[in-house]
Amino acid sequence: GSPQIAKEIIEAIDNENYITNYKVIEGNLLELYKSFSSTVKVTPKENDDGSLVHWIFEYEKLNEDVPDPTGKLQILIDVAKDIDAHLLSQQP
Repeated sequence: GSPQIAKEIIEAIDNENYITNYKVIEGNLLELYKSFSSTVKVTPKENDDGSLVHWIFEYEKLNEDVPDPTGKLQILIDVAKDIDAHLLSQQP
């Protein structure tokens, strides 16, 4: 498909619980969705064995013909792997 471009702002950061909330404010993603935001929650696994990442989309479609954003899942998998690698690199 064609590239999707989105400019996001960070709406909230909860460092204690490893949660970040984003909101799309510009880009062609808003040609399909009236609003689009996401929440990322990183949960470290026990015994310093990596992390679990939960990525939640909240969106409102412009109309019923707009597809759900399931095509973005591979991108999120890649991002989650990058986050995991970063967190592991920060360990003593």
